Amino acid sequence: MERFLSNAVNKIDAKGRVSVPAHFRSVLAKRGFDELYALRCLDQPALDVGGMDLLERYEARIEAEDPFQQTADDMSYFIHGDGAFLKLDQDGRVTVNDFIREQTGISSEVAFVGRGTFFQMWEPSRLATHARQVRERLLRLRSVGDSRRSEDPE
Repeated sequence: MERFLSNAVNKIDAKGRVSVPAHFRSVLAKRGFDELYALRCLDQPALDVGGMDLLERYEARIEAEDPFQQTADDMSYFIHGDGAFLKLDQDGRVTVNDFIREQTGISSEVAFVGRGTFFQMWEPSRLATHARQVRERLLRLRSVGDSRRSEDPE
């Protein structure tokens, strides 16, 4: 299966549209998607974006919950109430609307980041900060793992 990999920054045009990176469009086309599902990230100023498979995966998770519990209701609100469909035009562009701007702070450029089965849309400087933080966390984990391995007797 094709994956969303790598990242790119594209400018928003005068009509408020941005081109989805060609590789991402290729993945979407192979999956047969011309409409995108976008969901506000819960913990980051970004959007998770994918095809209908992304929405279906979230809906399957809701179905696994007890419908009489608050968790199912909260998940439905998050997935349906905080989600939106984005339409790809014939040139592979999406309109950067208020839904996108309010969540991300995007103004003139959009950073697209592959996340395997979906991709994210970020304001570029916020993504750069996030990327540094991710690398710092991973370096700390690596250091802890290295120190544990050196303490283990062989």
